[in-house]
Amino acid sequence: MKIGVFICHCGSNIAGTVDCGKVAEIAKTYPDVAFSTDTMYTCSEPGQEEIVAAIKEHKLDGVVVASCTPRMHEPTFRRTVERAGLNKYMFEMANIREHVSWIGKDKEANTNKAAELVRIAVEKLRRDNPLFSKSFESTKRVLVIGGGVAGIQAALDCADAGLDVLLVERESHIGGKMAKLDKTFPTVDCSSCILGPKMVDVAQHPKITLMAASEVTNVSGYVGNFTVTVKKKATYVDWSKCTGCGACMDKCPAKKTPDKFNEFVGPTTAINIPFPQAIPKKATINAEFCRKLTSGKCGVCAKVCPTGAINYEMKDEEITETVGAIVAATGYDLMDWTVYGEYGA
Repeated sequence: MKIGVFICHCGSNIAGTVDCGKVAEIAKTYPDVAFSTDTMYTCSEPGQEEIVAAIKEHKLDGVVVASCTPRMHEPTFRRTVERAGLNKYMFEMANIREHVSWIGKDKEANTNKAAELVRIAVEKLRRDNPLFSKSFESTKRVLVIGGGVAGIQAALDCADAGLDVLLVERESHIGGKMAKLDKTFPTVDCSSCILGPKMVDVAQHPKITLMAASEVTNVSGYVGNFTVTVKKKATYVDWSKCTGCGACMDKCPAKKTPDKFNEFVGPTTAINIPFPQAIPKKATINAEFCRKLTSGKCGVCAKVCPTGAINYEMKDEEITETVGAIVAATGYDLMDWTVYGEYGA
């Protein structure tokens, strides 16, 4: 294998604190390096033509450019080596500007570090293989994990762009932390006034399928074609029948169930709808506190439900879906302030 190394001065950006000529000379000692030089501006047209000429003259199999961040010019250099007849992936870049010259003034130390970064790039290139682009059919469907405001907005944006969306939320409702807030910072706007219409849009959008009380348990496949396993948790209420009337909540005798939605500041009932604007507005039974599910006694909610939606025999269900892209909008947890004494713990 024959590798060409090009050390860029970047004017004085690099050359001001790195001996570029010395780095180029050191690079000549590395395995498989057949050509090494330093140049004023490698990204300029003359600099790129110098790379093309060296590839042809020395019959190079790969190129290393030591210059600025790959975020700025890597596509440029890949096109350059491709224009010279090389596979564009037989190219590596060493960042000796942001990672070396801009963070220290010791020229000797900087020169040594730059030479080491070039060596690393050369060693990587020695192990590279040519890559080739190919096309394949992709699934035009997006999975959004998390139904907080970020997931809601992502789902709406994708759906409005014409994509089918599967929105999965582990709680029985969407809205996340924002649904629990009164006002937003810094505008002091009404939180539910902003979030409410978006939640309704999700429920009514023809391109969005909402799966609440569900969790993604497995993802396999690759970009464009993912196979996703979703566990639909048993809510013990048939949501296709539930109208959200609230009769079950009014009559439920298990009124000391911890209220997760309200951060456990007070109790709620074993069967409940978390808040009046909940989407979906469907009741869910907390199996841990339901008297019927824990002791076999009670069943009041089933007796008062006008649509017969209560189903104590409901089990968790696994569903397999195929999607082309995944958006992870899984939200955040509140900081554990008790570890800090200054907050009164």
